Amino acid sequence: MPARGRAWSAAARLEAVITAAALDEAGKNAWCREHGVFPAKLEKWRASAITALAEPEDVRASPQATRADKKRIKELERELQRKDKALAEAAALLVLPKKVAAIFNKGKAE
Repeated sequence: MPARGRAWSAAARLEAVITAAALDEAGKNAWCREHGVFPAKLEKWRASAITALAEPEDVRASPQATRADKKRIKELERELQRKDKALAEAAALLVLPKKVAAIFNKGKAE
């Protein structure tokens, strides 16, 4: 088992989750203190193991969620295009007075 402050390998984390699963709450807390692991970290490892072992169908997004995501992406792309156009217009308006001043000042100098 890894000592305190050392990184836990994937195999060691899985073994810790299996060992802790057989213990009651007090035993689990004592085991965590002994091995230098917070109970929340152990729970996170357990959730990660469950997610990794899930069936691909369980992990895959539903068709409704996919459609909703595509719709949201299109909305965000439209909003981004609108903001890009507004930014370009604002930049043009900021540059315009400088160009006008340059044109009229150039004409006076000649």
